[in-house]
Amino acid sequence: MLRSFGLIAIVGALLMAAPSGAQTYDPRYPVCMHVYSGANGGGGEWYDCSFTSLPQCRATASGRAATCDLNPYYPVNAPPPRPRHGRSG
Repeated sequence: MLRSFGLIAIVGALLMAAPSGAQTYDPRYPVCMHVYSGANGGGGEWYDCSFTSLPQCRATASGRAATCDLNPYYPVNAPPPRPRHGRSG
């Protein structure tokens, strides 16, 4: 009886755990803007990884509580994808 109660408690604790967040960095873009919205702006902060250069990101972040950083998940030294050749015949 005690063993089944312990098992139920463990399963309940696992189900109550907070879900993990999705990946915040988009690996398709080299620059991300980290936006801080504080308590007055609704709370929380997020990353907007949709910029192709630091000057583009800085222009968007100007006047906002935000900073621009290089995307740590952007594949800098990754080889270009190999072209796919379809077989005909």
